Amino acid sequence: MTRTKEVKSIQEQIIESAGTIYNYLNSKGEVSISKMKKDLSLGENFAEMGLGWLSREDKLEYTQKAKSVTVKLR
Repeated sequence: MTRTKEVKSIQEQIIESAGTIYNYLNSKGEVSISKMKKDLSLGENFAEMGLGWLSREDKLEYTQKAKSVTVKLR
């Protein structure tokens, strides 16, 4: 039972991170992933997991720049 609570808690954190990222991109437009991670300070790997969640839902568009990758909402 404890393991299920841990997994659910992590999943909730991923969903919350995805919401935070979505709102951030909605207000900022296109930004580099590194800037987004710095601005949001989500901790652990929740920025990457939140991006993955939104990508799976086909909400994001990525662009390769010279030395970075930018992301924006579709």
